[in-house]
Amino acid sequence: MRVCEIFAGIQGESTYAGLPCVFVRLTGCNLRCAYCDTTYAYEEGAEMTGDEVIDHVRGYGLRLVEITGGEPLLQADAKPLAGRLLDLGYKVLIETNGSVDIGGMDCRAVVVMDVKTPGSGVSDSVRKENFGLLKKTDELKFVITDRADYEWAVDMIGRYGLTGKCVVLFSPAFGTLPAEEVCKWTIEDRLDARINLQLHKYIYGPYRRGV
Repeated sequence: MRVCEIFAGIQGESTYAGLPCVFVRLTGCNLRCAYCDTTYAYEEGAEMTGDEVIDHVRGYGLRLVEITGGEPLLQADAKPLAGRLLDLGYKVLIETNGSVDIGGMDCRAVVVMDVKTPGSGVSDSVRKENFGLLKKTDELKFVITDRADYEWAVDMIGRYGLTGKCVVLFSPAFGTLPAEEVCKWTIEDRLDARINLQLHKYIYGPYRRGV
């Protein structure tokens, strides 16, 4: 598989935010979101075997691993890699942009799936069939750039019955929309969603890599 980078850092997103985590970032993405903060993952990387990746992960001595990208599920080896790590006793998160089939994923893995809002510029990429494949332990993330994105997300949640299906995360776009605004709207609407700040950006700044 083509791997952009492997590093240990603080998990910045999802309900696992704040935990030390090993990130395995695979190269390549089929989308070009307006707010993308990992454009270097489009092309950068080197070929590695599954054994080599696992050896790198072992070296950090942490038990939480996230396979991310880019879009990791574009690479056929991503799902088998998740299964191997799970067999070794790791907790595995798979972060996906929601445009690729999540079927066939090891049921022990936690899928953290983006639902691309209009502010991303690629909201037509959402693979709605994935909603029916989500487990209670999975998580859906909406990156909110403005009020229109928020209302679109609320409509999607209602239209596809997403409340209660899994954890729903609302992530204010860092540097674009004040988190206070999303909190205010969510409270006013009594919405069953968790505010999801990109914790690593508040700790290390928005441009630092390898954290």
